[in-house]
Amino acid sequence: MNIFVLDILLLLFLVACALSVAWIRDMLSAVIVFASYGLVMAIIWLQLSAPDIALTEAALGAGVTTLLLIAAISKTKREE
Repeated sequence: MNIFVLDILLLLFLVACALSVAWIRDMLSAVIVFASYGLVMAIIWLQLSAPDIALTEAALGAGVTTLLLIAAISKTKREE
């Protein structure tokens, strides 16, 4: 029963992250929320007994992609 509750909470957090990324206007904040989306996806893949996909998601989805997006944002001018 506890695992079922954890799965529901993870899915709700995943949907909240996805909607937040679409609505957030600040790019850096959106990238940070996108990184948390990737980490939650990695946890969900672990729950589904797919550790190879979880490692790939954590490394690429939350790691490399986040670093590349932050590097791209740092090259642009920020207007207030």
